[in-house]
Amino acid sequence: MTSSEAPLHPDAPSGQRPGRVASAAKPVVALVAASLLGASAALGGAWALGAFDDSAPAAEVAAPIPTEIASTATGPTSIDAADIYKRSAPGVVQIVSTSRGTPSTDLFGDPIPGETQRALGSGFVIDKDGHVVTNYHVVQGATSIEVSFSNQETVSARIVGTDPSTDLALLKVKVDAKALTPLSLADSDKVQVGDPVVAIGNPFGLERTVTAGIVSALQREVSAPNDFTIDHVIQTDAPINSGNSGGPLIDAQGNVIGVNSQIETANGGGGNVGIGFAVPSNTVKNVVAQLLDDGKVDRAFLGVTLEDVQPDVASVLRLPAKQGVLVASVKAGSPAAKAGIVGGTTQVVVAGESYQLGGDMIVAVNGKSVPSVDRLRDMIAAHEPGDTVSVTVVNKDGKRSTKSVELARMPESPTG
Repeated sequence: MTSSEAPLHPDAPSGQRPGRVASAAKPVVALVAASLLGASAALGGAWALGAFDDSAPAAEVAAPIPTEIASTATGPTSIDAADIYKRSAPGVVQIVSTSRGTPSTDLFGDPIPGETQRALGSGFVIDKDGHVVTNYHVVQGATSIEVSFSNQETVSARIVGTDPSTDLALLKVKVDAKALTPLSLADSDKVQVGDPVVAIGNPFGLERTVTAGIVSALQREVSAPNDFTIDHVIQTDAPINSGNSGGPLIDAQGNVIGVNSQIETANGGGGNVGIGFAVPSNTVKNVVAQLLDDGKVDRAFLGVTLEDVQPDVASVLRLPAKQGVLVASVKAGSPAAKAGIVGGTTQVVVAGESYQLGGDMIVAVNGKSVPSVDRLRDMIAAHEPGDTVSVTVVNKDGKRSTKSVELARMPESPTG
């Protein structure tokens, strides 16, 4: 069983299923941002199902995708890391962001300015207009940002927009277009486990380092800086360390399939153990298009915490429907609450998994069946705030009804 908060994003998962990296109830790995030089920022926490992630396929997004960042997908089963590095490294940049810590006062009440803090990360150019993609946590709270290119030129950058929910940020630099080497974004839906990949970045400040590996797994879920869930994440064994954050994960054809964002560490340490996570390129396309449009990303929000239930478990629990997702809880004042969707009231444990029973089961949205929390997330993510959807539920007594729900805008955090 997996508990997830759907914005419909499922909120704080209570269990764990294949593909889920961590859950609020059963954290199994320590995830750290692969960025701050010498001090990685923790990205812990899981979604409160009340906010959907924007990882819907790009085709479902209304905002146009710039032609400069359109692209192809993976192909060959082997990789020429040297050739890819030669062609792609000029498009990878080093990012240093400076911020101020929280100011305080001394014993006499006099102000003490916050300490200057510097974060190191990576990024890559996506067009000839000077747009650079990186991780949100690399530039979070930055008062100034410097971008260094392979020719050692360093320029100031401004933030076009950020999306904490996918840990992505879009920067812009004023550089002659002839000096820019844009990298193309692949179709991450075509990526397969076992595909060869390379990562280019600046681990520990070592400029433009290349590492190689394969795609180890797909459809992972990791926590974003605002504690919402990033879906459809790519797992790789290509070594990624602090300073790699925001750099590209590149396929055998030289196209970007993801943005390196997090690593799993052993016993809370900060070193690479061969498990890294990249935000998929289709999510990047979606987010970049919206950030270019108005500097922000709006996601539809349902406001429920959900739990996956397998058919055999549904039979044991005598649930009112064999297929659907359990509504574990409903956020007060959310679209789901206003529509009368009911959350669970009684906790039951089956085979070591906890389920919140007594509430509704969501079995369909707009007439299409809902087999899993992941599918429900994608269905909600395909809509915009203000859209009205028909949500079919079955209550604890087996009564089926369809409720009209006007989706809201996802809050800045699960508790917001």
